[in-house]
Amino acid sequence: MVRPYALTKGRTRATSYELDLITLVVARQPLPPNARALSPNYQRVLQGCGYPVSIAEVAARADLPLGVVKILISDLIERDYVVFGPDSSPTTGPSLDMMQKVLDGIRKL
Repeated sequence: MVRPYALTKGRTRATSYELDLITLVVARQPLPPNARALSPNYQRVLQGCGYPVSIAEVAARADLPLGVVKILISDLIERDYVVFGPDSSPTTGPSLDMMQKVLDGIRKL
């Protein structure tokens, strides 16, 4: 078992980007050839970013702590392996129609 701070070289926060749980990320395609030289943890994160997916989902798929994944994704964004897009912030959240459909679905359960 490896401590989370060992995976991030002692860093506890991503310094360059403010990433939320719901921030969507996707790996650039095709990946540069030097992406194969990345550590196994970066490789696991990249594998989870094959299509637009939230950071929370990447953490679950890579089986890594969320804080670690945020830092690793921030590093990958800086290296131009991953791009991130808009999230569902309160100002641009889902439509009322979509929220009603979700609520109706929950009620049916």
